[in-house]
Amino acid sequence: MPLYDYRIGHGERMVEAKHAMSASPATWGELRELAGLPDDGTPADTPVQKILTTGGVVGSAAGKTDLPPCMGGSGMGCGKGLCGM
Repeated sequence: MPLYDYRIGHGERMVEAKHAMSASPATWGELRELAGLPDDGTPADTPVQKILTTGGVVGSAAGKTDLPPCMGGSGMGCGKGLCGM
């Protein structure tokens, strides 16, 4: 499940929450229930805003040498984006 960053209220704090990509919680109560976060006393109707970030992707190809060049086999890229084809 993906991990998302949320701003709670008017920027007082941020939290990380795991939930399905299809979910779009709008309030702290919805987010807390959806992601199984603890009740910290924040009112359930407090608005939340998903923060768009560029998360890092870690592939299982790291360190393997029997892969196409663009996946780490030789360090050289594949032409025209057709890697592994």
